[in-house]
Amino acid sequence: MPFEIINTPDAPQAIGTYSQAVKAGNTVYLSGQIPLIPDTMELNDGNMAAQIHQVFKNLQAVAQAAGGDLANIVKLNIFLTDLSHFALVNEIMPEYFKPPYPARAVVGVTSLPKGVAVEMDAVLVL
Repeated sequence: MPFEIINTPDAPQAIGTYSQAVKAGNTVYLSGQIPLIPDTMELNDGNMAAQIHQVFKNLQAVAQAAGGDLANIVKLNIFLTDLSHFALVNEIMPEYFKPPYPARAVVGVTSLPKGVAVEMDAVLVL
């Protein structure tokens, strides 16, 4: 099956050997997003809520570049270096998603790229 690489300047450029997203058929696999500001490629150094919002905005930009939006996400993975932020994710998520919510996992990890506290990746279906 042929696939298409998705790339947009509205989301942070890859900081490694990966694409922002890959579209295969009507499924799009979004790579992990961290709270980088696309224009500067600097980390959003605001509080945890600001960082979570930045990650959702980055995911939204890639989803839109693929022809969809966050409503098309069927699986969301959230990685946190401190699971005490789980409640904050639950508080912010309804600002970006409406029921029925996507399938989701929240995983506690020791560390993430660039020392950030949150990363998210997703699968969407168009």
